[in-house]
Amino acid sequence: MKWLTTDIDLYLQSKEYVDTALIPLIPIGFGDQMKNIVLQGEFITTLSLEVERQFKGRLFLMPSFTYWKADSIEGEFERIQTLKKQLLNQGMKHVLYMTSDADWKQYENELGSSLLWLPAVPLEHVENKYKQKIVTDQVQQVVPQILNAWRN
Repeated sequence: MKWLTTDIDLYLQSKEYVDTALIPLIPIGFGDQMKNIVLQGEFITTLSLEVERQFKGRLFLMPSFTYWKADSIEGEFERIQTLKKQLLNQGMKHVLYMTSDADWKQYENELGSSLLWLPAVPLEHVENKYKQKIVTDQVQQVVPQILNAWRN
């Protein structure tokens, strides 16, 4: 389910089955690294939509958590921890974060299996028929991580 009014109706009817929130972590930035930063966000957005599609009914895709790439990741970590507490208080049992930003890997110990990190794959010049195959292959790498998070 997505953060859309049509999906909210479905969520409200079946929220006892929806126990996982997925939050894409999307950096924003300008300058020399802008293209790479945009690539990361585009890739994670595409991937998270496909993960939501495959786990519809169990997983709720939250709006992207955006942050300035130039800012301290430590402050952003505190913000996502606050968001996690709020989601857990609302009945979510699992909160997962998906990102291509390697800066988040410094929090792997704290986030454990809830951090789904994948290197960004450039999709801008890939034909649509191949793009779907690449995305599907990447999602297949994430599925075991999600199942592991559900077991923990």
